[in-house]
Amino acid sequence: MGTFIGHVYPGLFLISYGLCQAIGVSKAMLFKDSLLDPSYHPRNRRRWARLWKIAYGGLLKMLAGSILIAYEISCIKGGLILMNRELPPRFMYPKEWQHLTMFTLLTLNGCVDVMSKNLLPQRCVVLEKGTSVLTFYVLLLLLMSHVQDSTGIELQIHYLLIVVVFLLMLVLTIQLWTPDTFHLLLIETFLFLIMGSWLIQGGFILYRPVTGYPWQDDDISDTMFITTFFCWHVMINALCLLGIYGISSLWHHCYRPSLELMGSKEAPYHKSAGGPLYKLLREVEQSEKDDQALLLSKSSS
Repeated sequence: MGTFIGHVYPGLFLISYGLCQAIGVSKAMLFKDSLLDPSYHPRNRRRWARLWKIAYGGLLKMLAGSILIAYEISCIKGGLILMNRELPPRFMYPKEWQHLTMFTLLTLNGCVDVMSKNLLPQRCVVLEKGTSVLTFYVLLLLLMSHVQDSTGIELQIHYLLIVVVFLLMLVLTIQLWTPDTFHLLLIETFLFLIMGSWLIQGGFILYRPVTGYPWQDDDISDTMFITTFFCWHVMINALCLLGIYGISSLWHHCYRPSLELMGSKEAPYHKSAGGPLYKLLREVEQSEKDDQALLLSKSSS
């Protein structure tokens, strides 16, 4: 991960995951739907029910984690070994082993999501959230150790990344008790987007600066602009979330009525028990019962 690609690929994964989650949260907020068990249109419920139930987020985690593991191993010439053969033996590639641990946890997290949503008889949300919390607790510990030999610009970039990871860890921990809360999932999505975009920005700052000249650790202006860029990322990602919600709201107001009309034409008898047709049937049944009771009373008299 100590390369340009090693920062950009995880950043792209986090942004993709955050955007998918932002669309889902916007849909749930507009339709006042459940975040854990969303409902679908009647046409989709019959034809695409199994596809909608697939844990796409878990599959994305597994795919990204596997690719990053393979990339990390391929970057080490001669193979990723744990200790050398000298006396006394010393540990080799400490940062690379930390990266490998992060990516392995990401892959396992995806496996748990897929298993809970698609393989278990009943979905276990606590297991999914618990695995995510464990992943970010370990990630925070690894990042704290990761910056011990960093200085200047690199240290500032990683410190800001640690702040985002710490906030994500807190949000995910709270979600263990309230997993179906819109505000928490919105904050989680926002932090995922910030983490992804900041990783990509860090890759450009450290390895491919736009000016072609490296940033200077002893220049206070460069150090201060790191924090300024981070604040810009916060504002841009907030506007991105607002834009996704706006587009989803526009789609809801423009196309949802026609979809509901199509759904009512396809399944006219699947009305709720509180509809007018149901009430009319109840009134007819009640009147028939009253007539039968009147006839019985007349015959007995």
